[in-house]
Amino acid sequence: MRFLKDLLGIFYPNLCLSCENLLFSNEIILCSNCKNELPIVNEKDTFIPESFLNFDLENFEAFLYYRKDNITQKLIHQLKYKEREDVGVFLGKWYSHEIKKRNLFSEIDYVLPVPLHKKKLKTRGYNQVDSFAKCISKGLKTNFSNKNLVRISNTKTQTKKSRFDRYNQNSSKFSLIDTNFYENKHVLLVDDVITTGATIESCVNALLKTKNIKISVLTMAYTLKV
Repeated sequence: MRFLKDLLGIFYPNLCLSCENLLFSNEIILCSNCKNELPIVNEKDTFIPESFLNFDLENFEAFLYYRKDNITQKLIHQLKYKEREDVGVFLGKWYSHEIKKRNLFSEIDYVLPVPLHKKKLKTRGYNQVDSFAKCISKGLKTNFSNKNLVRISNTKTQTKKSRFDRYNQNSSKFSLIDTNFYENKHVLLVDDVITTGATIESCVNALLKTKNIKISVLTMAYTLKV
């Protein structure tokens, strides 16, 4: 078995997803240098996307800052387009420790990943938010729910779209199968990257059709305006 593992390491070396240097045996996803350079959101930073001011959110948290060509962007790209769901697990386990340390989201009933449209889910094969959200759910010892909130329209990738176009395209794209399912519950809505906040706003609009619902939002990454 050791020989086979060493042989696989020759043909498929375990490389850092950022700098592409060879990882040591105690490193995963990122080398220690790149991990230390990750732009982690300082817990003292207080910010909220402007579009979220229309809602009475219980809490909003972001793990990493995101901008073009930084380490966060490389990780999210691998997670979203290169079938590296282990990136979501890596970040989810890491942020779960942060949740415990800061006693965040202590009264959550359900963790909800922002859903993909069924056609995009079929094409990609997975929702890139699920692995991260499942780790958060496990860390909070609460329910993971990815069946009730659904995306009702399919959109093309928004990577090259302007902020204005992204916002308009995400308007009214989500719905609840059962508007009573989260009644009197506190849900944590989880996304990968928040740029304009339009996707989350559309999800929240759908969720607010439920009576007495409380909503918090967590994102793996928050886009820095430059």
